[in-house]
Amino acid sequence: MSNLSSGWILTPISTIAEVNPSFDKSSINEDIAVSFVPMQAVEAETGSIDVSTSRYFSEVKKGYTGFLDGDILFAKITPCMENGKIAVVPELINSIGFGSTEFHVLRTKQGILSKYLYYFISSKTFRFNAERNMTGAVGQRRVPKKYIEEHEIPIPSTKEQYRIVEKIEELFSELDNGVAALKTAREQLKVYRQSVLKQAFEGKLTAKWREENADKLESPEEILARICQAREARYQQQLEEWKLSIKNMEHNGKKPSKPKKSPIINLDGDELKYLPELPHGYTYTYLSNLGFLGRGKSKHRPRNDPKLFGGPYPFLQTAEVKAANRLITNYSQTYNDFGLAQSKIWPKGTLCITIAANIAETAFLGIDACFPDSVVGFTAESKITNPKYIELFIKAVRVKIEAYAPATAQKNINLTTLENLVVPYCSIEEQQLITSEIERNFSVIDQNEAEIDRALSRAETLRQSILKKAFSGQLVPQDPNDEPASELLARIKAEKAAQKPTKGRGRKPSREKENA
Repeated sequence: MSNLSSGWILTPISTIAEVNPSFDKSSINEDIAVSFVPMQAVEAETGSIDVSTSRYFSEVKKGYTGFLDGDILFAKITPCMENGKIAVVPELINSIGFGSTEFHVLRTKQGILSKYLYYFISSKTFRFNAERNMTGAVGQRRVPKKYIEEHEIPIPSTKEQYRIVEKIEELFSELDNGVAALKTAREQLKVYRQSVLKQAFEGKLTAKWREENADKLESPEEILARICQAREARYQQQLEEWKLSIKNMEHNGKKPSKPKKSPIINLDGDELKYLPELPHGYTYTYLSNLGFLGRGKSKHRPRNDPKLFGGPYPFLQTAEVKAANRLITNYSQTYNDFGLAQSKIWPKGTLCITIAANIAETAFLGIDACFPDSVVGFTAESKITNPKYIELFIKAVRVKIEAYAPATAQKNINLTTLENLVVPYCSIEEQQLITSEIERNFSVIDQNEAEIDRALSRAETLRQSILKKAFSGQLVPQDPNDEPASELLARIKAEKAAQKPTKGRGRKPSREKENA
């Protein structure tokens, strides 16, 4: 770092702090309670740390990292380091703590504030460089002690360290309040999104349309009769197509399967009495009555056999359905002809519904693709069902989808669960209006969420800018009466030289108290 402020000095961290200092356990009673800090007790990015959990010293004296009040814990393993699991240790139970061996412990010298060093090593710049210097195998990469020790830090006087830390915390407090408000607004938008869906399928978004079109509304019996007619028409069409294919089939061709007639199943009175009352022009029906449902296929075992992959046929998994944002166009794997032979290709426009791993996530195929039996494909009866209406309804009830399935349904949903999913059904004209209203509201919500994300990004950029100014001497005014950092470092070195070598180090008071 160049252009240091007057009175500052650039020095390796090892000059102003011990990294992983020795810990004298010989004088600690076996039955004494100490704080216990696993990795999950340190919150990412915030510096928050929970030291309230206790264990007996005898339980943690081996296999854990020891530390004291005022030390700094720095997660050295990926991804904890990148996520910012770093904290200054507050007052501990009996002033002693033990925690994960994946922590580096930093203990500042007399005249160096723990929080000053904490803010320096918690910056994105420091962590980015630390990541580049990690060693070890993939998934087990760690920041070496040597990297921290040799990394240079700009040091001002002790008094200026106090002024810098105070100003950082003042500005960060203002930022944190703003960020908290933004996150609250984002959560409120999530609630509003679900409220829009709830109102939509209670008929509230289209109440005015029904008033204006009262003469077009059908009774539940008329609606169910229309569903039956549409299903029968589809079956007759499939039957004629089958007969034609049989007639035109080549002599040695494979005989196509005859289409099956699926009966319409209606809800009985006992089921209906537990469901919310619907407005005029609606009825309840099962999802299986509104289209075709079928599980994907991937018969070969093992499913990850390399000989299945590498061809021209897109192959999707549940994670890609979840990540699609309603339309699937991206995929990471493809089947070859062998893979396709043990699977099935579903046409563009199919509604994909996950039934394993990510439960009841939905997205439409934007391409022809294969998928395994952890995904169900739904093809709507186009004359009576808008597929977007079904997709949005599943989103509305995703977190409580079992409540819309039979009482005997297992917790993990399956094809039967979806077939027996109870849908509030209305005319296809009203379905179209409902989807349009939902999407209009969602568009506004999406815009607001995007603006919140941009504001959160700006807040993080400002946070890093504050740290950059802090460690370049631009955040607080300089005081010419302050002791030069060179004298502070000379005193630290003299004290170190005067110390006699010892086998270990015993307990010592909080570093912040020493510097006070």
